[in-house]
Amino acid sequence: MILSCGEALIDMLPRTSTLGEAAFAPYAGGAVFNTAIALGRLGAPAGFFSGISTDMLGEILAETLTASKVETKFCARSGRPTTVAFVKLVEGQATYAFYDENTAGSMLAEADLPQLDASVQALFFGGISLVTEPAASSYEALQLRETAARVTMIDPNIRPGFIAGKEGPYRARIERMIARADIVKLSDEDLHWLEGAGDIAALARGILAKGPKIVFITEGAAGARGFTATQERFVAAQKVVVADTVGAGDTFNAGALAALHQAGVLSKAGLSTVTDAQLDAALDLGGRAAAVTVSRAGANPPWAHEL
Repeated sequence: MILSCGEALIDMLPRTSTLGEAAFAPYAGGAVFNTAIALGRLGAPAGFFSGISTDMLGEILAETLTASKVETKFCARSGRPTTVAFVKLVEGQATYAFYDENTAGSMLAEADLPQLDASVQALFFGGISLVTEPAASSYEALQLRETAARVTMIDPNIRPGFIAGKEGPYRARIERMIARADIVKLSDEDLHWLEGAGDIAALARGILAKGPKIVFITEGAAGARGFTATQERFVAAQKVVVADTVGAGDTFNAGALAALHQAGVLSKAGLSTVTDAQLDAALDLGGRAAAVTVSRAGANPPWAHEL
C-alpha cells in the first residue's frame, strides 16, 4: 500500500448558478487527498491518513476516498470541523482562501499517528499539511519514524500566501523532510522558491545531494524531468485544452508512484537501481494522468481505463 499522509479538505470551486449568479460548489480535495484518490483510480494499492471530521463535510471526504478504492482505516476521525478552501481561477490558475483554524486536519497530534502494518510499502507527504501546527510536526514525526523501513516521498506543493509569516519554520521542516525522503517532487516554481535562481538541472542535483534517490521536476506544459545521481530523463507533456490546473501536480505524483510500484522498484533497494526505462515510465504515467486532470474542471483524476 502507498499511504498518502496529509490534508483533506473541501474545495469550494467557482461556478455559475442557473440564474446566472456567481456561486461556489463543494468538491472533496486537498493536495495529498488528491494524490490518494489518483493512486486508487490508477489501480495502485492506496491508503490515506489524515485528521478527518465526523461532520457532514468529513463524511463527503470519507465517502469520496472509498469510492476511489482508497483504504481509510488509518484516518484519525474527530468532531472538529473540516477545512474549507475557496478557489479563485484566473486564466486557469488557481489561488486559494483557506479556513483552517482548529480543524480536524490542522489539529492532528502525534498521539493520533497510526501504527502501520506490513501492507504499507511507501508513504507520501506534502501540501499545506506541512505548514500548520500541530499537524505539521506530527506528519514530520511520522516520516522520521518510518523512513528507515519504508520509502517516503515528499512534494511540498508550496503556497507562498498560505505560509506568510511562517517561512522560517516551514522552510526548515521542508529541508529536513527532503533530506530524509527517498523521492522528491517539485514544480519548477517550488524548486526556485527553495533553491533560488539558476539552471533547473543544477538545482535538482543540489536537491539530490541532500539525500533523496530520485528528484522529479515538473515544468507545466513543457513536461517533467527525473534525476538520479547518474541519470537525467525528460518526458514532454501531452497537449490538451486546459480547463484548470487544480490537482495537476497531485495527479503527477500518483502516476509516478504507481509506475514505480508497477515496475517493482518502490523499495529502498529498487530505487537505488532504477533504470532509464523505469524513470521514463514514471514520468510518462505521471504526465498522462495529469493531462486528463487539467482537461476537466476541478481535481478529478483519471481512472486507469481512461488512459
